[in-house]
Amino acid sequence: MPADIKEHTVRAAAGKNGGTAIKFGTDGWRALIAEDFTFANVRRVAAAIASYMLKHEDPSRGAIVGYDTRFLSPRFARAAAEVLAGAGIAVKLADDYIPTPAVSFAVKDMGSAGAVVITSSHNPWQWNGVKFKAKFGGSATPAIMKAIELEASTGAAPEGKRAEIEEVDLKPLYVRALGRFVELERIAGARFKFAIDSMYGSGRGIVAEIFSRHGIEFVAIRQEVNPLFPGINPEPIEPHVRMLQDTVVGQGCHAGLATDGDGDRIGAVAEDGSFVDSHKIFSLLLDWLLRRRHWPGEVVRAFNTSRMLDRIAARHGRRLHECPIGFKHIADLMMEREIMIGGEESGGIGYSRYLPERDGILNSLLLANVMAEERRPLGELVAKLQKEYGPHYYGRRDLHIAEELKQGAINRAYSPLTRKLGRYAILKKEDLDGIKLFLEASVEGNGAEAWVLFRASGTEPLLRVYAEAASRDLVEEVLLSAVEFVNRG
Repeated sequence: MPADIKEHTVRAAAGKNGGTAIKFGTDGWRALIAEDFTFANVRRVAAAIASYMLKHEDPSRGAIVGYDTRFLSPRFARAAAEVLAGAGIAVKLADDYIPTPAVSFAVKDMGSAGAVVITSSHNPWQWNGVKFKAKFGGSATPAIMKAIELEASTGAAPEGKRAEIEEVDLKPLYVRALGRFVELERIAGARFKFAIDSMYGSGRGIVAEIFSRHGIEFVAIRQEVNPLFPGINPEPIEPHVRMLQDTVVGQGCHAGLATDGDGDRIGAVAEDGSFVDSHKIFSLLLDWLLRRRHWPGEVVRAFNTSRMLDRIAARHGRRLHECPIGFKHIADLMMEREIMIGGEESGGIGYSRYLPERDGILNSLLLANVMAEERRPLGELVAKLQKEYGPHYYGRRDLHIAEELKQGAINRAYSPLTRKLGRYAILKKEDLDGIKLFLEASVEGNGAEAWVLFRASGTEPLLRVYAEAASRDLVEEVLLSAVEFVNRG
């Protein structure tokens, strides 16, 4: 079976009738609120995590529980904390909505055995979920996730001497850490103006507070709590960044910085209102770190990210690793090797010397740092990058389709009988995670080679189609051909 559709599905016992299927994706479990995401199921997942921690970690180090701005997240977090405390694991429960990377930082800084975060990240408002953060302060590795899945499959429900639940403010610790990692005075001195968009998520107020404290000019939008995320999914991509684009242009900003529902992903907008995708952000940060900071270490990127990163790493003689989709795979490599920077298509980027964790708030500040040091607005930096490393354009389509159609498309893409997509011959195929087709499309100069990737989502009922090419028109043509290929059945 293709790697991208190998999903772990487990059933936890729930009385004589059995339990709801709990499926773990790339970074935990997610489900529709009130349908499968219920207090009973949250307690079951928390019990599996507690059982894992009792067997494989030092439970005396305690656990941290945080939560985002979704419907009932504070109450779900309290329920999870009660389960952990009932198993004898002391809990520090966040006293307010908190970005996931702030929880991860607290785990490492406080020496906790792990953390539970109630969040569904970028998903639509109807969803919620449970993430587990390991003792090293990052996404649980695949081995840890499998161990937790095993606990869930057996209906683990550990009990012990009841431990304490203490409500704590995790934000000051996190904000101080960000200030040590970013040159805030340099940003202030550059006199740029920024638009900040928290997309109603748990990153609300943090960048604004930091900018205010250092005299950095900004306009902030969508900072209030609204669990309905009106008009958007809290994912920093088009079309959900439309308000940010309008704000950047209308307020004369030099860049717009957006974070997703739980603050671990980044998106951006250039001074002309154009969207700057995560691939360009990753590439800008990588290029800057290599040219300006000379950090040691290797580079890791997910299978669905821009191959511009390969060109940048090669120019500087750095080894680049390609890994399956999901930041847990990047975190796994960060545990084994010296990784300077690692990132994924969804806007998650992390650094070994900080945390083996993605952090949209940190990367927003670092992007501002790049602008300040280069003395250029964001759009000029992107244009310079495209000129130096060749034009790379990227697109994605999320197809909500029947399971039979989805699996049929994936199987046909794998088939050796499939030799063309649209009018382009297929040069080769790669199947690290999903099935990627490299296309024989003409490239002028040093532009990107054309490819398209089909992958079933690990957390949502959909098929994702990704494409990269040397022009926007070619990306659109490839995506259109890919959608037609899927719908042919």
